[in-house]
Parts: sequence; structure tokens; C-alpha cells
Amino acid sequence: MTTPTVLFAGKLADRETYARELARASREAALPIRVVTDPDEVPRGEVDYLVFNAKGPLREFEGFTRLKAMHSLWAGVDEILKLPLPEDVPLLRMVEDGLTLGMLDYVTGHVLRHHLGIDQHLGHGADMPWSAVFPPLARERQVTVLGIGELGAACAERLALNGFRVRGWARSQKQVQGVECHAGPEGLAAALDGAEILVLLLPDTPGTRHVIDAAAIARLAPGAAIVNPGRGPLIDDDALLAALDAGHLGHATLDVFDVEPLPADHPFWAHPKVTVTPHIASATRPATAAEAILRQIARGEAGEPFLHVVQRTLGY
Repeated sequence: MTTPTVLFAGKLADRETYARELARASREAALPIRVVTDPDEVPRGEVDYLVFNAKGPLREFEGFTRLKAMHSLWAGVDEILKLPLPEDVPLLRMVEDGLTLGMLDYVTGHVLRHHLGIDQHLGHGADMPWSAVFPPLARERQVTVLGIGELGAACAERLALNGFRVRGWARSQKQVQGVECHAGPEGLAAALDGAEILVLLLPDTPGTRHVIDAAAIARLAPGAAIVNPGRGPLIDDDALLAALDAGHLGHATLDVFDVEPLPADHPFWAHPKVTVTPHIASATRPATAAEAILRQIARGEAGEPFLHVVQRTLGY
């Protein structure tokens, strides 16, 4: 059996880390691989598996005649799909434990923050009104998660385990333990209606751009909070700001934006009802990502179908 060649074509700063972690994962899986981290050090015709992202050194893919799969380093592939990828090679999304666990922490933390009304107690001293206003129980709070793929389903299920009443929505019908699932255009309104906390984990596709517009926001409960660790274009910024200013929305916690870094003059920075975090909701972790990549390579070498194959016409 020929040892497969794996080309890591991510950021220069990540080469050493991924070479080490892929070698470790290879040993643990008892699956020998040859790892190359410089695209100039291996003939393209010798590469069996390509691991890359849209900000890496590869911008074109001529000559990769032996590729069995291309593995994204990111969960989202909208930027990668803008590149001239070979059409006959499967593109695989990154699904790995570290990425999922990080997103669970971010989403759960901010949902609980809004549920408990923590912000109203920050920045005060003895001048704070001593008013015992109790939050509702989690089981009395309606939370909706738009996008219940790998990350969204995990978050929706975790929120349900925390006691919240959770709805989920996706393009096609899903089943998530403890979650009331809706699908398709007709299900979006039902998922949004009366939601007190809305979490956005949809991919960036033509069909999801500005899915949260004035009409969608109007369906949320008065004073609702939005948490967006998904994609910036999901929200119509003008509609969001108008709803915050009008008091229909209570707060927006935003981790992703149309332009990143968020421009210094953007109104989000100064708005008292907006929390900006710098795209830190979650990240691919090299140690756990290497293990996920090796599992895919093992499937490829065994002639088994790959998991998490991108449907390019859908954009995810």
C-alpha cells in the first residue's frame, strides 16, 4: 500500500503545528502518511489529500491529478467556493470536536447572559437601583436556533438540555433531541415567532443573505436578543440598528460581520445595545482537527465514502 501524501496549505504560521499534530494523529490511527507543508516542495501530481483554507497560499489547482479529497480547515466554505476548485474532487467541511465545543461554550454563555439579564448589572456601583427583578426560568424562555447543521444542532441540543424551550430551523427537515424543528420557507416564520433569544448559525449562501431583515425581526418577541456567531451577511445591519433604536430588540451580540475587521467608524462599536466580539466564537483546533482529517483519510484509503462532503450548488 502506497503511503498517501498530505499537503497542508494553510497559513505559514500554522505549518509546524499541523505537521506535528498530523504526525501524531497518524501514529495514533496506525495510518502512515507523508505530510508536506510547503506547496513548492512536492510535485502536485504526488498529492493525495489537500488540507487548506481560502487564505492559504493556493489560489489555483492545476496539476493536482491524484487528489482523492480536499479538506477545508474551516466549517464554512463560502470563501473556498470562490476559488477555481477541481470539480471532480470531493470538498470536505471541517467537522471536529474542538470547533464544536468552542461554539457550544460561546453560544451557551451568551444565551445564558441574555437570559439572566447580566448586562443590566454591569458598570454600576452603589448607585445601582436595588430592585429584585428575577429572570424567568429557562423552561419559560423561548430560544430559536437558525441553522441546525453540525454546529447548530449541537448548540440547540445543549440549550434544550439547559432547560430552554428551543426551536430549530434548517432548509430541510432535521431531528434534534429536545428541539422543535422547522424547515423550509414555510417553517421560518414559525421558528421566529415570539423567540426571545435568536441564535444564528446558518451558512452564508444567496438564500440566507439578510434572512434577518425588518420582517423577520418584527416576528421576534419585544426586547428579544440576537446572538450571531454564524455569518455576517445573515443580518441586514440597517434593519438591526433600526430595531435596536426603536426598542423592539433588546440587544445584539455579534461575532461576525460583512467586513472584517469591523471598520472603526461602524455604528456597532458605539451602540449601547450591541456587543462586538472579534470573530472568536470558535476556531478549528489543530490537535482535534488533525484527528478529524486522519479519520477522513482512513475512509478514503479504505474506499469508504467521505463524510461532510460539501454540496457545492447549495454552498455548504
